[in-house]
Amino acid sequence: YAQLLQTNHADQLDDEGRRLLRLVYENTQRMGALIDDLLTLSRLGRRELDWEPLDGEALAREAVEEVCQAHPDRCDAATIEVQSLPAAVGDRSMIRHVLTNLLANALKFTQNEEAPRIVVGVEHTDRGRAVFVRDNGVGFEPDYADKLFGVFERLHDDFEGTGVGLAIVERIVHRHDGQVWAEGEPGAGATIYFTLPTSIPSDNE
Repeated sequence: YAQLLQTNHADQLDDEGRRLLRLVYENTQRMGALIDDLLTLSRLGRRELDWEPLDGEALAREAVEEVCQAHPDRCDAATIEVQSLPAAVGDRSMIRHVLTNLLANALKFTQNEEAPRIVVGVEHTDRGRAVFVRDNGVGFEPDYADKLFGVFERLHDDFEGTGVGLAIVERIVHRHDGQVWAEGEPGAGATIYFTLPTSIPSDNE
């Protein structure tokens, strides 16, 4: 209804009325996105995992394509590199959701950079072989790394978002018996890592 008012009756309002109507519409959209994210987070705890072998690199490229369809201008301005990724196992749609969330975040937090750069790759860490999504965006204070994955925890209020996306990522990775963590520095970008099993658990075969 707010959109109908904007489209058909905005000329009957003064500047302040149009501003307030725009705020109603934008905040309603934001609330809708928040409800969708909370429902997704809730359902992740109940849904059965459909385990299968995963081609990590192909899945990452699909995620890049999906995110770029949603944010074409940001993708056009950014360099996105998908390195060779190892095979893994997991629920394909859920892991794709992890990658699209992380890529969308990386695009968001690099949008003000002169030369945005995002890399999807793999590293051998002290927690095992980990897939990462790295960007050269705004970064964050290392002391707050654990807070990134909490519901409604947002370290950058000047960027859009519901504060649920990384909580969804954590829930999915934990359901795969993996680990997820973040590293970053203010003004020096951020890297989100996650691990996945390399074989289907025996009780899921």
